[in-house]
Amino acid sequence: MNAARFTFASLFCCLALMLGATGIAQSRESREIELSVLKDKVQGGMAGQMVGVGYGGPTEFRACAEIYEKDIKWQPSMIADALAQDDLYVEMTFTEVMDKYGLDAPIERYGEAFKDTKYLLFHANAAARRWLNNGVKPPMSGHPKYNLHAIDIDFQIEADFIGLMCPGMPQTAIDLCDRIGRVMNHGDGVYGGMFVAGMYAEAYFETDVEKVVEAGVACMPKGSKYRAIIEDVIAFHAAVPDDWRACWRFVYEKYEYQDPCPEGSLTPFNIDASINGAYIAIGLLYGDGDFEKTMEISTRCGQDSDCNPANAVGILGAMYGLGKLEDRWVGQLDKVVDKNFVHTNYSFNSFIESTMKRIQDAVKRAGGEVRDGRVHIPVQHPVPPALDEWSPGVPVASLQYDDDAWTWSGDWEEEEKGGYAALAAMVSHSGGNVATLEFSGSAISLVGYCTTNGGMAEVFIDGKRVGEINAYIVPGTFEQDLWHAYDLENGPHTVRIVTLDKADPRSIDSCRPAGGMGRADDRPKRFEIHRAVVFRPE
Repeated sequence: MNAARFTFASLFCCLALMLGATGIAQSRESREIELSVLKDKVQGGMAGQMVGVGYGGPTEFRACAEIYEKDIKWQPSMIADALAQDDLYVEMTFTEVMDKYGLDAPIERYGEAFKDTKYLLFHANAAARRWLNNGVKPPMSGHPKYNLHAIDIDFQIEADFIGLMCPGMPQTAIDLCDRIGRVMNHGDGVYGGMFVAGMYAEAYFETDVEKVVEAGVACMPKGSKYRAIIEDVIAFHAAVPDDWRACWRFVYEKYEYQDPCPEGSLTPFNIDASINGAYIAIGLLYGDGDFEKTMEISTRCGQDSDCNPANAVGILGAMYGLGKLEDRWVGQLDKVVDKNFVHTNYSFNSFIESTMKRIQDAVKRAGGEVRDGRVHIPVQHPVPPALDEWSPGVPVASLQYDDDAWTWSGDWEEEEKGGYAALAAMVSHSGGNVATLEFSGSAISLVGYCTTNGGMAEVFIDGKRVGEINAYIVPGTFEQDLWHAYDLENGPHTVRIVTLDKADPRSIDSCRPAGGMGRADDRPKRFEIHRAVVFRPE
């Protein structure tokens, strides 16, 4: 009896001390956190994201398929660079939808808002906006039937806002990711958002980064490639805990050249969500909870090296709270807290207030409550969705337009490589020009820039007409996947493209390259072909 009293009293005192010292308490049934502590953690998560993207920004894609070994310079004023980063402003489009229409806003609302955005977009985001503007509704705008970038990084870099609004609520985060992420992604592209959001959810209550990473893994379906790569990183870290470069080499050798993205296939560039997610995990695990070390490692891993540290130290920011971040990182945050992120109606301060309101709504929806200045959050055990993965196979050949596999007839013009990202290509401005390609594989991607003065073409596979290609795209949208087909019988095939003497009614007479990328062209009905990427089964 006395022992029982002692045990209960000791437990009560421990919980009381914990809550008094940190503002956080936990039992088997719920987790509790003071509102003031919660707000500090939300601020820390957002500030961490801003610092990470500013720190890594100058290195973005400067190291592809290699470790970035140059000096990385940081000045506190660089936090202002985050105001113009897609890592931040895209997620605020979805934040605004939720603020307007509530937690139950259907995916169609997110698609409508995203379709009408004007900011510069790339990869899965760009493809989604292309197809949304061509009448394709979500979730098909993120489905590989239309969007070859379905497993790119895009939703992963935008899921922070979901994690921030789901403290201790991984299932709520999973459900929101499974709805919103399908606007632009599918399969591993959505699971990457679940991984990131799940880590944020756990970081509010956990300071062991290994447990935080494991909590993110638990939010993804078993059997997915994404989950497998992160489990590989965890296992490697357990075996070799002091050499992150060795872990990087392991990931590189096993996974690097499987990216189906038209820009990345069989090139050093890799925008695949899972390999960039591995770099987030490497940064967190080998950074061992240290803000600077985590950020440096995830940046030096290369590839999308502003997004990856933004995710990694955003999670640490939520773990520690703004009050514990050093002035050398956030000392000039106060100069920008009331400035809006570009293309949005949100500043740092207004985003924090918005997030705090959504947290309380989500907590109440989950069966919790806000009482006496504390948030009481029921414990959630994550149940990932059923596995719905997709892969076109492994890229095995890149057939440039001047490869012998191509035959050209009609009025095609050869353009040499020009300025930044202007690829060498064959270009048509009229109808009746024919390009024929012989290849052997089970999937193919036709690569060439879509443009604001894009033309159209018919496409045939093995003599059968399979549809039309519309190379028009709305301004500010950078997309190279003209057309693709997968699930073909693995073997020899013939693709024939016949240009049409017509264009989308929206197509204008002068091409405006996205962000200065591509080639300016004042002639209408531009249809260009750079290369084809061929895939075979894994």
